[in-house]
Amino acid sequence: MNEAIDEILKNAKTIAVVGASPKPNRDSGKITEYLKSVGYKVFPINPLYDEVAGLKCYKSLSDVSEKIEIVNIFRKSEEVMPIVEEAIKIGAETIWMQFEVINQEAAKKAEAAGLKVVMDRCIYVEHRNRKI
Repeated sequence: MNEAIDEILKNAKTIAVVGASPKPNRDSGKITEYLKSVGYKVFPINPLYDEVAGLKCYKSLSDVSEKIEIVNIFRKSEEVMPIVEEAIKIGAETIWMQFEVINQEAAKKAEAAGLKVVMDRCIYVEHRNRKI
């Protein structure tokens, strides 16, 4: 799994953060800011906000006109399936479920559609530890 994560993080240029929040106590906003600061093109996704981390916030993955490589999910495990289905529809390459986000059924669906899946891992921690 570590080699697969290395490859994903090194090769991807675009990341959608589903569940991104501008609230200062939320990891999703901090990690959106971090990903932006290390050079990824980041698309916050949350229908409740217009902006997160100084970036335009989109209502859904389908609202982003550019190719999204990684869909980073900050939602409850039981809310993951519709996000995975939309990620498949838009042609994303990787589903990344943040720490404590676990949905085996959604993971199997994503893998069956040809997407890579990382589950129950923090993209910030994984990136920082690799010094990519």
